[in-house]
Amino acid sequence: MRGAVLVAIAAAIGNLLQGWDNATIAGMSLLLSFLPMQSEPTIEGLIVAMSLIGATVITTCSGPVSDCLGRRPMLILSSVLYCLSGLVMWWSPNVNVLLLARLMDGFGIGLAVTLVPVYISETAPPEIRGLLNTLPQFTGAAGMFMSYCMVFGMSLKDSPSWRLMLGVLSLPSLIYFALAIFFLPESPRWLVSKGKMKEARQVLQMLRGTDDVSGEMALLVEGLGVGGDTSIEEYIISPDNVLADSQEHAVEKDRIKLYGAEEGKSWIAKPVMGQSTLGAFSRHGSMPNQNNVQLVDPLVTLFGSVHEKLPESGSMRSMLFPNFGSMFNVAEHHGKGEHWDEENLQKDGDHASDGSGGDSDDNLRSPLLSRQASNGERDNAGEQVSSMGIGGGWQLAYRKDEKSSGGLKRIYLHQEGAPASRRGSIVSLCAAENEVVHAAALVSQSVLHLQELPDHHTIGKAMDKQPQPAAKGGTSWKEIFEPGVKHALVVGVGIQILQQFSGINGVLYYTPQILEQAGVGVLLSNLGLTSDSASLLISGLTTLLMLPSIGVAMRLMDIAGRRWLLLSTLPVLLVTLILLVLGNVIDLGTVMHAVISTASVIVYFCCFVMGFGPIPNILCAEIFPTRVRGICIAICALTFWIGDIIVTYTLPVMLNQIGLAGVFGIYAVVCAVAWFFVFLKVPETKGMPLEVITEFFAVGAKQTADSV
Repeated sequence: MRGAVLVAIAAAIGNLLQGWDNATIAGMSLLLSFLPMQSEPTIEGLIVAMSLIGATVITTCSGPVSDCLGRRPMLILSSVLYCLSGLVMWWSPNVNVLLLARLMDGFGIGLAVTLVPVYISETAPPEIRGLLNTLPQFTGAAGMFMSYCMVFGMSLKDSPSWRLMLGVLSLPSLIYFALAIFFLPESPRWLVSKGKMKEARQVLQMLRGTDDVSGEMALLVEGLGVGGDTSIEEYIISPDNVLADSQEHAVEKDRIKLYGAEEGKSWIAKPVMGQSTLGAFSRHGSMPNQNNVQLVDPLVTLFGSVHEKLPESGSMRSMLFPNFGSMFNVAEHHGKGEHWDEENLQKDGDHASDGSGGDSDDNLRSPLLSRQASNGERDNAGEQVSSMGIGGGWQLAYRKDEKSSGGLKRIYLHQEGAPASRRGSIVSLCAAENEVVHAAALVSQSVLHLQELPDHHTIGKAMDKQPQPAAKGGTSWKEIFEPGVKHALVVGVGIQILQQFSGINGVLYYTPQILEQAGVGVLLSNLGLTSDSASLLISGLTTLLMLPSIGVAMRLMDIAGRRWLLLSTLPVLLVTLILLVLGNVIDLGTVMHAVISTASVIVYFCCFVMGFGPIPNILCAEIFPTRVRGICIAICALTFWIGDIIVTYTLPVMLNQIGLAGVFGIYAVVCAVAWFFVFLKVPETKGMPLEVITEFFAVGAKQTADSV
């Protein structure tokens, strides 16, 4: 796991450069009077907007190109463009060259903002994917703070050098370039999509810190076939010898043999009609016995059934890596006679949660299987324990397809809830009492076939020699029109539009002017600072306060979840925007006006970076299938940049026409609309493997269509 964290940090430097550029251009806009070539009143908006135009242009092709060439080459290109644009801005002899440099800078920004979240999502373990994908927001804010410090220092001089101010970007770009070349590996999911199985396995072994990645390799291959005819079933699962010895389950036709992706793993499953919430959704198209508003998308409820409750005890750290035991370790114990104990999910000294989470029979937090241990964990007897989960409490298994000769069915399994008193000790109970486990299952056609595998028990290892299933076909625009993908696009595009028209990027670019108009210079007049310097100082302090706020978001992203953070922070944004409107409409005096405006802007930024800032990009990087992820991300990113251009370019005009109160009034309305959109349409994706998320979208879209 350490490898995945370091790779995510290195990739997130691309967003640090974006934040650096945003703050630099915001600060420089106050100092444009020092530009000797300024001759048009629109030069300010053009200089700012040129990078946005560049980002928009490059975004239109970045996704499909990254699907073709890979994520890593595009990140390398982004670092090169950052560096070249910084050097050209440093040298710029006139406005035309400066605008060209800003266009190149936009190309680099567009590639980084579009592909860094995708890259991190495809390399991160499900349990900490949200945390790692919040890193770009953190590094972006850190870059803004460093840039504001630089610009503030320059503003104290009589004649600040705008060329130096812009050109310094080339220095950190060199660090990003070196890391992209020598440290960042290619995305394992992209490698699998191109049939490069051995390379994908090597990258996964480096990222996970373990040699045994067969289960995740199988998951990545199966992710290429998302969107088929998926059914939701329920099983009673046990080790091979439990059901065989039971009179209740002695009928041969009611038993199914399940194979794990790892060598030598097999179990017995009996299909049942139980109380699974996933099964209830399959039968009814919605969850029974729940007082949901009818307007809420059934897909939101389907995802919510997996995230009904958080653990009721345990530390924040243990909640970040939940573990409740492994039924499948018992199968190993019964099948081979080895001693197995409850598996510890934590690595490098982390402590597992006891997993208590209430007595609800509908609670699906308890996983049937925990994720793979990095270097193998040891039980109380000293035996080495290997886990086989694919993350988030999900397990991938296979069975023969009775309707297709040589066909396989892939099965994503998730244990149904158990009483809190028993949860966390399922392994010892099974070992002592031969208990079985009730599990919900997503069942669909596998991309693998029996004739392609030399042995059922070596599915994961056989993939190194069987690239054909992964390599077949390619990215097809027709796949975008599949129900699940279209459903995901509605969520991704919708949340990107609302994020931009909440005005955040316009406010970021013009924070110094907004604070200056609010009279913030009055607050710092005793320091002997000019109005421009005071605005820059407040802007820098604001970005500094954003850093701990993002740290809180990183902590909660995989615990409380994306949806909860959005629903909790959007009302705060709305309140701060209303305060800004009232502070500018009601005459409270110069000092009070400045205090309210400054405090509201700071709270707005801090809450924004906890929710509406990072989450749209995180969601968009999670909800699309591997084969079309680049294309769909490009569509969402294009929406992002078009909205950014409109908001940024029109903000100065709006400030002159309707004032600060009118601008923030519009943003307040958008935030209110955004809350309802999130409540009705945005599902919770925390802790789930990407392939399971996309399978859920396919199932949910099908159920929604059938119920119409």
